[in-house]
Order: sequence, then C-alpha cells, then structure tokens
Amino acid sequence: MAAANDDPNLGEGPSEDSDILLGDSEEGSLFSEDSVFPNYDEDDKFLDPAKTLYEACARNDATSLCQILERGVTKEEAMELDINSKNGLMVAVGQGYVDIVAMLHKCPFIDINHQDNDGNTALMIAAQAGFITILNYILNYYSGVDTEVKDPRGFTALIKAGLQGREECMSALLMHGADINAVDLVQGRGLKDWVLRTGRFETLLRLRRLQAYPVAEQFCESYIPEWPELKHLVAKAMATKTAGQKLRQCLKESLTFNFPHDPQDNGVLDHMVRITTSIHSPLIVTGCHPLCPTSPPVIGKRRFAVPELLEKHSSKELEESTVSHSNGSVTSASPTVVSGTSVSLTSCCQDSARRESMTTGGMRSFIPRSMAHRNSIFPSGCIPKIEVTKSSDPTPKKEKKKKRQKGYLEPPVWKYKEAKAEKKRERKNQEKEKEQAKKSKDSKHSSSSK
Repeated sequence: MAAANDDPNLGEGPSEDSDILLGDSEEGSLFSEDSVFPNYDEDDKFLDPAKTLYEACARNDATSLCQILERGVTKEEAMELDINSKNGLMVAVGQGYVDIVAMLHKCPFIDINHQDNDGNTALMIAAQAGFITILNYILNYYSGVDTEVKDPRGFTALIKAGLQGREECMSALLMHGADINAVDLVQGRGLKDWVLRTGRFETLLRLRRLQAYPVAEQFCESYIPEWPELKHLVAKAMATKTAGQKLRQCLKESLTFNFPHDPQDNGVLDHMVRITTSIHSPLIVTGCHPLCPTSPPVIGKRRFAVPELLEKHSSKELEESTVSHSNGSVTSASPTVVSGTSVSLTSCCQDSARRESMTTGGMRSFIPRSMAHRNSIFPSGCIPKIEVTKSSDPTPKKEKKKKRQKGYLEPPVWKYKEAKAEKKRERKNQEKEKEQAKKSKDSKHSSSSK
C-alpha cells in the first residue's frame, strides 16, 4: 500500500508557513486577533421595540424591522456599523437570522459587498459559517453580489468555504460562477491547495466530482428523466442463460465478499438524485419557478440574481419565455410550450387585481413561499379561488360482505372475540325465550277469557 506522501493527489500536508494564515485553531481563518465580539445574542430584557435597523437586526426582531422598512430609512441608517464595521445584514448573517436576511433584500441602500475590519463580506460570513440557506438567498435575491471580493490575505468566499469544509456552500458558489482558479495574496495557493493543506478530504472529493460533472443537466428542459442503462440491464437480466452461466453466477454470488464501497458513477443512485431534483419532478414543478430552464448552472458561469433579471426583462416576459445565461450576459429565447402536465404558479393569478402590488417590480412572485414574510391580514402572493361542485354520479352503495365459502382457510379468531360473540348469542337467545314466554302467556290469557 502506498504511503500518503506517495499519493500525488494528497499533496505534502500543511507547511510551517501555513501556520501564519491558519493559526492554532480554525478560528484563525475566520477572524483576526484584533476582532471585537459584541454580545449579539437575543436578550429577553428588551421591552421596547427596536428603533433602528441595526438594532432590529441584532435582536432578530422581524416585526420591528418590517415597520422600520415600511416607514423608510436613509442610507446612513441602513449602513449603521458597529465597532467591527459590520452592518445589520452582516450581523444577521453571522447569527443565522434567516427572516432578517430575507427582509433586508427590499432595502436598496444595503451594500452587499461591504467589508468589515477583517475584510469579510456578508457572503464570506455565510460561506465560512456553512449557512447554505442564507448563502443561496444572498446569491439569488441580492443584486450586485461580487463573489471575487478578497480579504487582506487574499481569501475569497470560495476559499473560505473550502478552508472550513463547507461542501454545500462551496458547490453553490461554484455553480453561481465563483472563480475556481483564484489564489490568495500571501502564498499564491488556490482552493484545491488549501483544501488539501487543511485536511478537508471529503470537500476535495466533492470538488473533484463537481469538476467531473460540471453541468447540472437536470435543471434544463431538454433533460430526459430516463436511465439510459436501464434497458440494457433489463435485457441482460431477462436473457436466457446456459447451465454453465448459471453455475458461474451461483459460484460468484456465494464466494464474493461484499465490502462497503462508494456508489457507482452514473448508477441508479445518481439517477434517482437527478430525477428527484430535476425540473420535471412533481415536487420541483409545484415548489419552484425556474427562470432559466434552457440554461442550466455550470461551474464558472456567472449567474444573475432575480433583481438583475427583472432589470433586463419584465416579470411577464420571465414567466412566458425562457432566459439564457451566456458569457456574463442575459438573452431571451423563444417562448416555451407549456405541457398539460406541468403546473404554472401564476395560473391562479390571471386577474391583475388579485396580485399583490409590490414596489420591487414583481420580485415577490419569484421568492419561495417558505421565505416570504406574510400575515393573516395582507397575505403575500395570490389567493386561489376554490370552487365546490356537486358530483353528478350517485354515491355508491356499500357492498355487503360475501359469505365465506367452505373448504377455504379462514383467518384465526382471537379468544376475546370468541367470548364476545358467545355473549352476544346468549343475549339473543334469552331475548327470544322471553318473547316466546310472553306470547304463550298472552295466548293462555285470551283462551281463559273466552
């Protein structure tokens, strides 16, 4: 067996100069020693509602933040900073306040690429903390996100995600168009080098798999949800075998040792993952609204957020036509034909009076329902019309149980059921005897009277 040093894919391991960047613990790659950590934890002692945007973000007070955004804020209020130069959005991202992050995208004065004293942006904080929901929301609903911003050491959000072993965040950044070849400014090492030197081997395997299959073809309309090898395997299993082949198969099955191993590439497990995450899946069709069904995500291809797409195309055009990403630009293709089995999210919103009026140009219709902030008085999205009609077919009558035929096996009867049936029979017999005694008594009384 070859040693670890002989494997060209594993590298030489951490060097002495890497301690300058990483330090004695993982926190050295997150914050510098000069960072000050205020107490962002939610305090139950606050009786009064938050008065500023930053205060509402730090307290995770979504109600106060909604009122503040409705009355309007200035640029100075939106970009209020703490001692570490963090604004309200960065504090909410660092603490994992999903509701706050989802509401702040409506504020036009939020600088999504603002850097704190350590050089971190909101995207970097979400990537290195592993908050995949917040990271995807920032990439999809905040316009102007720059994935190539570097801190003083030259680390991008992608390198930080790899350093901390955040596989999902690394994959999301790569599919959004982050530069996989970016290197730091101190040692000139890229994502793969730092993943190796920090011992994130599972992250390295995920990176290699993404490079082997860089296109998410299941998110494209042309994807066919059929397993190409299924017909060949079925034909092979159904083919007639000779006696020698049967004997060979029996020997192979009895003498083969099954050791745990990784799933086969392009096997049945990969196929199941693709068809359940494709836009042809019923779950995806009813829960998502793909804006670019002809342009699937590819490693290194710049993806545009929903506000950026709405600036180039109207909401109606995005719903009725297909949009394609190519070389950092957005182009519109011919309208697609909607099949009878597909589900349209706007089918219940044909009436414009029933749509919710939004100042953001209809962006609310592209936000997932789980992320939309709604209440019982002014519900977000559309209110579907429910029509109740009476069925024309009569209600079918209950069929009588058929008598059991003799000569067939019957299911066993429990003892308590037998005792219950016996008591019921005895009660019926007693009632019959009473009725007969009463009838005989009445007949004797009538005969004596005559």
